Amino acid sequence: MKKFLFAIFCLFTLVIFAATSAFAQRQMEYLNRGLYAVSAGNGKAFVSWRMLATDPDNSSFNLYRVTGKSKPVKLNDQPIIQTTTFNDESLDTTIDNVYYVRTVAGGKEGETSNRFLLKAHAKPYLSIPLRTPPGYAPNDASVGDLDGDGEYEIILHQVGRSHDNSQAGITDPPIIQAYKLNGDFLWQINLGKNIREGAHYTQFIVYDLDGDGKAEVAMKTADGTTDAKGKVIGDSTKDWRNEKGYILAGPEYLTIFNGQTGEAEATVDYIVPRYPSTQTPTPQQLKELWGDGYGNRMDRFLACVAYLDGIHPSLVMCRGYYTRTILAAWDWSGASKKLTSRWVFDTDKGNKAFAGQGNHNLTVADVDGDGKDEIVYGQMTVDDNGKGLYSTGIGHADALHVSDLDPSRPGLEVFSTQERFDDAGANFRDAKTGEVIWKKASIKAGDDGEGPGRALALDIDPRYKGYECWVAGAGITGVFDCKGNLIAPKAPACNMGIYWDGDVLSEILNGANVGKYNYIDNNTSTIFDARNFNCVSNNGTKQNPCLSADLFGDWREELIYRTADNQELRIFSTTIPTERRFYTFMQDPQYRLSIVWQNVAYNQPPHTSFYVGEGMDTPPKPNIKVLKPR
Repeated sequence: MKKFLFAIFCLFTLVIFAATSAFAQRQMEYLNRGLYAVSAGNGKAFVSWRMLATDPDNSSFNLYRVTGKSKPVKLNDQPIIQTTTFNDESLDTTIDNVYYVRTVAGGKEGETSNRFLLKAHAKPYLSIPLRTPPGYAPNDASVGDLDGDGEYEIILHQVGRSHDNSQAGITDPPIIQAYKLNGDFLWQINLGKNIREGAHYTQFIVYDLDGDGKAEVAMKTADGTTDAKGKVIGDSTKDWRNEKGYILAGPEYLTIFNGQTGEAEATVDYIVPRYPSTQTPTPQQLKELWGDGYGNRMDRFLACVAYLDGIHPSLVMCRGYYTRTILAAWDWSGASKKLTSRWVFDTDKGNKAFAGQGNHNLTVADVDGDGKDEIVYGQMTVDDNGKGLYSTGIGHADALHVSDLDPSRPGLEVFSTQERFDDAGANFRDAKTGEVIWKKASIKAGDDGEGPGRALALDIDPRYKGYECWVAGAGITGVFDCKGNLIAPKAPACNMGIYWDGDVLSEILNGANVGKYNYIDNNTSTIFDARNFNCVSNNGTKQNPCLSADLFGDWREELIYRTADNQELRIFSTTIPTERRFYTFMQDPQYRLSIVWQNVAYNQPPHTSFYVGEGMDTPPKPNIKVLKPR
């Protein structure tokens, strides 16, 4: 009888656990309507706003404009239901105009959106004047709602002298700044001389980690890091740089900063340190641990946020990918000001098959469909519990794309490259199992170069359902469909993608240029160029914007660039009408977390968890719980 009762209890517990897991809701930030208006010239304005994932499918809207001191005028005859956009063709551009929308249900108006001021003689972009330090230039940016008002703020990495890990030389301290969309400067953090500047050193993570409705900022810190209030972390008198500019000794920290004030709220030792004891390691000791002794491979850092329990976001800080690899997951409690270690994955601790598989980037996605996130770390994937899910053994690469790339197959797929010359220069795999579905061999030309350093997976050809795939270099030419078939002899630019015009095909984002791919003639034509507005791209030949993301307005994406004089950010949004209406991509958890990691090492474009392209289904509603600020 006791055994029977125990069995019933266990079964009951299992059912309750399964039900709880199945209906667990991810905690997500509150977003307002994000209404935005941009001048389209000739007395016209393009107005757009967010559809939220929590809105009823039949939601409709009324759009209002207030000109000068006049009363509000409703611009639409019937409630707007097909899209969340409107072309205002009766605009007096010589005076200020204010727009807002109201929801409509059952013939009655409800919620009123944020108001957007389109100033007289407005430029076709948002301008954010910067406090750029002398000798510095704006680089990667991220966004988060720092003050809980439902609108994103911009967190910007200002870069002075910098070097790659493979290059000797002294660098300038990394500087992180925060700005509101109206241009207000919020704060500045100086990471100090003991954090080396370069693409692989400082991965700044911006997200609401404790569910209080306001985003935190997390970064690796060191002796001399100074927060926005002037508080110094560690010992500011220490200088741990050697004669070549590398930092091979001294304490390493992880710090959570208050996103609203820039103040350091908690600092812990960085896991895992470069060497297991506090003594200064010799080059030989470092080489034994990391594969070189001068500070290259051990200081390759990545970072991300993942919902490891399916409900709460966790911070994941990573070290190494050429040889030894460590991922350390943390949970943050703002109430107790405490960082708690969740788990540590270390290839030196029983995971040798996973060593050397990391990229210069990473992706977070629920690859096994259990409601919890995995970390796709190049050619290997770590499960939500910190255990290795699989390793392909293909090795390190520079590019990574994860989404429902082939909608005819169940689940998600991964498209990546292989840096060395081998049989998987381009490779396409099942994201859950790691099974390589197809691959293309690199062709070595003489003794120069490496395997393909770049790759893209976007739907750019409506004749083939799924994402088209291509790479740059190593003799792998042309565009492939998601089955691996060659469908075009010449590939377009291999940089990033963006949703900019009105259809569901992706555009090509290359430097400051947005291009439309012509699949018939196999060429690309420009539809927007930020260089016409004195803007430039970042990161040398990588040619990235500061950020590409669905920041406001409808489901399509905005672009943030710096001006050529480094004194301003300019945010561009499309003015092209669309007949499609989707909820904001920022409420698709995978896409939202893609924006968190976009600044990490070699920038990659964000992807949704669902297929966006010709013949797509209606996007599934995410299982989220929107948190209002406390």
